Amino acid sequence: MSPLPLLSLLPLLLFFPPCTSASATVQGANRSANDPVLQPMTMEPLERDTLFIVMETMSSDRDWRSSNPDPCVPGSSWPGIECKPGSDNLLHVTRLDFGAAPNPACRRNATFPSEVFRLPCLQSIFFFDCFKGAETNLSLPPPADGKAAAYASLQQLSLKSNPSLVGAIPSHISSLTSLLVLTLSQNQLSGAIPASISELTSLVHLDLSYNTLAGSIPSHIGRLKGLIGLDMSYNYLSGTIPPSIGQLGLLQKLDLSSNSLVGSIPENLGSLSFLVFLALSDNKLSGDFPRGIDKLQDLQYFIMDDNPMFVTLPSQLGLLASLQELRLANSGYTGSIPGSFAWLTNLTTLSLEKNRLTGGIPAGLSALGKLYHLNLSRNLLSGIVPFDVGFLDRLGNNLDLRGNSGLCYNGSESLRSIDAGVVACGDNMDNSSSMPKPLDESVLMGCSFFSGDNPLVKLSP
Repeated sequence: MSPLPLLSLLPLLLFFPPCTSASATVQGANRSANDPVLQPMTMEPLERDTLFIVMETMSSDRDWRSSNPDPCVPGSSWPGIECKPGSDNLLHVTRLDFGAAPNPACRRNATFPSEVFRLPCLQSIFFFDCFKGAETNLSLPPPADGKAAAYASLQQLSLKSNPSLVGAIPSHISSLTSLLVLTLSQNQLSGAIPASISELTSLVHLDLSYNTLAGSIPSHIGRLKGLIGLDMSYNYLSGTIPPSIGQLGLLQKLDLSSNSLVGSIPENLGSLSFLVFLALSDNKLSGDFPRGIDKLQDLQYFIMDDNPMFVTLPSQLGLLASLQELRLANSGYTGSIPGSFAWLTNLTTLSLEKNRLTGGIPAGLSALGKLYHLNLSRNLLSGIVPFDVGFLDRLGNNLDLRGNSGLCYNGSESLRSIDAGVVACGDNMDNSSSMPKPLDESVLMGCSFFSGDNPLVKLSP
């Protein structure tokens, strides 16, 4: 099954609210002031005054009322504003961008302007790196406030990299019923994720990453059936991953890394057939992998370092034909590296360091022609390193095998030159090494190979 390009559905889902027409857009000086269609149009006075209040709260670039008295009229508009003509023969603000050049810069003590929701046809808000001085909250007018006209029209709300944006996400954010994209990343938002966020059923992209949010992931998150991207990474979320996530049938990106989530990966995660990116690193997840994980045939990135898993690696991971990066470091995995990993022909990165993996390195890994980063360090691996000169030359210092006292290489100058942390077979191998040594016949006759605490180690060729 071919993955849908991330957020590729957005152009199809965008629509024009009743107060605007799709026939024209006024942005900067893109339209001539002599255009016969736009010339008679102006802004409704109340909407224009509301826009000036927003501008004065956010930006100190200029005196907007005197320098741009008609913000939507060609020749008087400024970067960062987009207007569209409506069926009422008036121009309406549909998009506001602040903070990133060439858009208006934000004033030092800018605060979030709740008046922005009173712009009746506003579809998109982008505030980037704006709130850096005085602390401010994401303040939405109460749903009962009839002046909050943008509740019906707003499709994208992006507030990113605002270190002074603090407080909770308002529960009545669910009143933004037309919202397709909600990005609130890299702020200082706190408190629980409101359960009402699951009522934003038009959402395509939800990003709450890099905040200080706590509590659990809303149990009904699976109601967001159209969701393509979900990112809640780098917060303080706890509890389990809700099984309803398995109902997000269009999901392509799921990032829940760097939280305090516990329990196991939900069994129905394998039903996310469009999933391309899965990141669950730095949590407290444990237990077996879902039995249907091999159904994720579009998965390209599986990043799950730093979890107390303490299980063996399932051979089913070798059936993920599209996989490019597999990172499972520092998670207590035991047993051997599955030979099926040699089937991952698209793999570029394999990181299994800091586990308790035993046995030999599968010889088939040397046939992975796209692999450029391999880290198997700090395990309990043993035997002869099975890589040929071409493989070693290609990886160079991107190969790390150190911390496996039982590994050795047999006559490869390439491995010696890149300092992968492995000695030549026979060099510096003491009694603590797990490499087998010739046994005297009298010893063989008096011992059972599988008795006692040190059974014979079977090495891969």
